[in-house]
Amino acid sequence: MNFLWLFFLLGFLSPATATCPTPCVCASDITDCSNKDLTVNNIPATFRPSTTTLHLSYNELTSIPNGLFDQLKDLQRVHLEGNPWECDCHILYLRSWLQWQQNRSLYRNVVCISPAHLQGRIISYLTEDEIVATCQSWYCGVAFIVQICLFIFILLQAVLLLLVVFFLRRFYRLAKEGKGTYDDLYENVDVAND
Repeated sequence: MNFLWLFFLLGFLSPATATCPTPCVCASDITDCSNKDLTVNNIPATFRPSTTTLHLSYNELTSIPNGLFDQLKDLQRVHLEGNPWECDCHILYLRSWLQWQQNRSLYRNVVCISPAHLQGRIISYLTEDEIVATCQSWYCGVAFIVQICLFIFILLQAVLLLLVVFFLRRFYRLAKEGKGTYDDLYENVDVAND
């Protein structure tokens, strides 16, 4: 009985993956998500597996989520123009996908809007070094902060070590005075007993 219930449930779930994602419009093997104010945060996570043409143009996309096109085996063309592409670390997936396309000339209008030194450049023709160089700027800031924290941590350890040495010397001096007082007291007790 449980197997029948699971089979029935899977039967209802399977067509859901073949439905048109919100807010897109679908017809045959074309999925049109253009002019929908899509961003990286609200772009559909999946599209119909039969999609051959995908329209994502004139949205607010700054990058494409990693792996978004990987499950679309029949995908032949994606319209990406009119988006404000930020050519930083997050654009690496899109650049890689574009470079695997047979006719890269179809994507000459997919250009960087930022950073300033890459503005107007075609994404598919960017080198990985050019993109990675934009990523390292924030890594440098993080590395600098980590180095400062490490320096403060080492400085704190040095101060703690000096305090331990100071208190050990003080304890040694007090112990020596205590032993001297004990010895004097013990001698005075011995002299009084004689």
